[in-house]
Amino acid sequence: MNWVTIGLQIIWGLFAWLSFVVAVICALLIAILVPGKERRQRLAALACRVVFVLPRIEVSAVGLERLPAESCVVVANHASYIDGVLLKGYLPSRFNFVIKGEMRNIPIAHFLLRRAGARFVARDQHAASARDARQIVKAAQVGESLALFPEGTFRAEPGVGRFRPGAFVAAVRGNMPVVPVAISGTRYMLPAGRLLPRRIALRFEVLPAIRPNDPHFSDSRALAETARRRILEVLDEPALSAGPEDSAGAASN
Repeated sequence: MNWVTIGLQIIWGLFAWLSFVVAVICALLIAILVPGKERRQRLAALACRVVFVLPRIEVSAVGLERLPAESCVVVANHASYIDGVLLKGYLPSRFNFVIKGEMRNIPIAHFLLRRAGARFVARDQHAASARDARQIVKAAQVGESLALFPEGTFRAEPGVGRFRPGAFVAAVRGNMPVVPVAISGTRYMLPAGRLLPRRIALRFEVLPAIRPNDPHFSDSRALAETARRRILEVLDEPALSAGPEDSAGAASN
């Protein structure tokens, strides 16, 4: 690789970050000025698309027609900081994201996410985690569509870790379809520990929904493993037996 190529990659990476800053500014203005949760959600999704449109990143969204018309729970593999922005930008705006509770400690991010309809789940404090989980279950029971990354975090090494059962408990109690989504390309674009993104086409595929009449719906852990297995069938990545909290070098999103 020659210096010209390296220089062009650096320039593109800096421009990609500039696009992200523009999107954050737009999202902040939307959160402050726009009334109405649904309107804010639609505009926040457009702001997220700016992150990909301005630097001309090719995004393939496959299978969106498979999303149930009714409320459902979308679960996706997690490989990069980009994943949440990608799904927020290209999934229908009715989906509210479930975010790790640590984001409450970052005031601007917490404000933006909360105003865009995100929900938060604590991971380290048992009482807070149980309270947040009950709120997520309640949201599912009243028909709120949710999207989350059940691995809980991501790591540098390729692979899909075990899925935590919380999202699937919410789906079972809310009698809502679970929709697996397979994301590819983001790990290469911006892996854990990398500062500048690489330019690569991104893809996410919405897989067939697991309906409440599926036999796996009787057990939230079996349901979680079924969703994980379907994602692995699409991705060219291995199944990881260790949970994210047990993996060395894990990065939080």
